[in-house]
Amino acid sequence: MNILILGSGGREHSLAWAALQNPKCDRLIVAPGNAGIAEIADCASLNIEDGGAVVTFAEENAIDFVIIGPEAPLASGVSDRLRAAGILVFGPSAAAAQLEASKAFTKQICDAAGAPTAAYGHFTDAASARDYVQQQGAPIVIKADGLAAGKGVIIAETIEQALSAVDDMFSGAFGAAGAEVVIEEFMIGEEASFFVLCDGETVLPIGTAQDHKRVGEGDIGPNTGGMGAYSPAPVMTQAVIDAALDRIVKPTMAQMAQQGTPYQGVLFVGLMIEEGAPRLVEYNVRFGDPECQVLMMRLGAQALDLMHACAEGRLREMKVNWAADHALTVVLAAQGYPGAYEKGSVISGMDAMPEDSSHMVFHAGTGRTAGNFTAQGGRVLAVTARAGSLTEAQRNAYQMVDQIDWPEGFCRRDIGWRAL
Repeated sequence: MNILILGSGGREHSLAWAALQNPKCDRLIVAPGNAGIAEIADCASLNIEDGGAVVTFAEENAIDFVIIGPEAPLASGVSDRLRAAGILVFGPSAAAAQLEASKAFTKQICDAAGAPTAAYGHFTDAASARDYVQQQGAPIVIKADGLAAGKGVIIAETIEQALSAVDDMFSGAFGAAGAEVVIEEFMIGEEASFFVLCDGETVLPIGTAQDHKRVGEGDIGPNTGGMGAYSPAPVMTQAVIDAALDRIVKPTMAQMAQQGTPYQGVLFVGLMIEEGAPRLVEYNVRFGDPECQVLMMRLGAQALDLMHACAEGRLREMKVNWAADHALTVVLAAQGYPGAYEKGSVISGMDAMPEDSSHMVFHAGTGRTAGNFTAQGGRVLAVTARAGSLTEAQRNAYQMVDQIDWPEGFCRRDIGWRAL
């Protein structure tokens, strides 16, 4: 099978790595990819948000299966163009991708499905949003309605912070994503990520994880795209998983099908769990990053079989085989992230790094200059280890981190602290 993966981050590197473990993978192309992905697969220059260009590329390269990594191509309808051309694709339609592309849409679906989530208001002007904040008080959560690369969520601890966030969003701090704003109650509990596949009918759970969104140790500071993650998430007991499926995921999927937008692909279910009761924080319509890295390390070759079955509508035939293992990933980011940061610094020390089914450095924002890996993004590397216990996985991951020589980078040293 010739496979095309769309994307350029650590998520796509881990998807490529998992696909290559499977003997069904004959040729693998990643577009646009990055310097780390180029070590294991062919990379291609391609505008992945242009559905016509992706279809043409897939046809010219005899691609049998396309896996869409990021949310932007999904929201712009690339999967629809591929399906119309008769090319098998893993990823929801643009209509179904509104579960991530519009927070207001998700709230409406949850209302119709009776899925428990935070109370909210939806606003198209700053004055009304400011009035709502004054009425509700703080803490409160301010969200840009559209796609903001995982950064369009402000947890405001004071009314002043909330009002400032509202003003920032409506003044363009998050571009078009902030043209509309959803304001939610602040939910208390423990947050976790739950991943399911859905082929329009069957829902199949494929794993749990917890990530670390805040930039600082102890979960302080601004939100990021994610500074590390581990799997499985201890808070996601079987009882919590069953409750999330029965009360949130399955009613949502049924509602999506009922309104003519059946969901096909992976659904990232962000949950807040209080005293064993889950409520929905958000849906994402793709694998999380860096949660994907720990899931792929644990799933290995079967990840491709599961995604392929999902795309072909065969999930009812599938089951997930889990080992009694744990995986943990530590993100190395450029100094200054999630604010301004410099590109181009040299990263060394990775040449002697072990790379196997238990140790991988997944590249997120890297390039190659004069034979050296260089930093070309905010989040640059995801150093990932798998072991029999979370303690061991954490130790192994940080041992790998300590071998990397990159003075211009930083990481959190407490990934996994909630579980450990």
